[in-house]
Amino acid sequence: MLKINNLNLYINNKQLVNNFNLEINDGEIHVLMGKNGIGKSSIAKSLMGIEDYIVEGKYIYNNEDITNMCISERAKKGIYLINQTPMQIEGVTNAEMLRVALGEVTGKNVNIFEFNKELEQVCKSLELDKSFIHREINVGCSGGERKKIELMHMWMLKPSFIILDEIDSGLDVDAIKLVSNSLKEYHKKYNPSILIITHSETLINSFDEYIVHVLDNGKIVQSGNKDLAKEILNKGFKKISGANIISEN
Repeated sequence: MLKINNLNLYINNKQLVNNFNLEINDGEIHVLMGKNGIGKSSIAKSLMGIEDYIVEGKYIYNNEDITNMCISERAKKGIYLINQTPMQIEGVTNAEMLRVALGEVTGKNVNIFEFNKELEQVCKSLELDKSFIHREINVGCSGGERKKIELMHMWMLKPSFIILDEIDSGLDVDAIKLVSNSLKEYHKKYNPSILIITHSETLINSFDEYIVHVLDNGKIVQSGNKDLAKEILNKGFKKISGANIISEN
């Protein structure tokens, strides 16, 4: 599915990531953890194709080099990012964006009746009022509403590789549970690969199996299973980063 080979990331002449390597297979869930400001979000954004970064190394997706592809090309191939603060887009409704995007991905005309029916069902499952379908994207929405809208887009676009950059940020306990259940259901139905950046035990524990990686000094210094995540959440990173390496990428 995805291979990140010898990745170095720079912004404003500052190196954020140093010789970072990661491989994610079909259907696997990987969790990237590390202290704040250490480069996790930069990896997520550059993987999506955001152009602020100078990239050295390669992103190989389904055996194709996508390192120099633009955001729209990567999105067409099934890569989808939900970041901490989804942007608002004035003048474009959720329904309009989704119809155009689906047409681009499938190359077919969208059946309006089936589209509306599915979209209403998705809104219901996310406890999102149907009025959001025809509202401008994220305009005037709370943080929790924005995350639900991003999930609505996910369910309609059906990506095969999902990047979650602290999707739990700013959510209350009930909202995190709803988001977690929605992601678990989506994984069960479509079996995408998922890369999660989070500090939320609720979010990652909604999945039965996942692989945890600890980022320190720009690279992965330790990998393990949910026991490693539990240890980090209980003890913090000081006793983890750079020590007792299980498998270094």
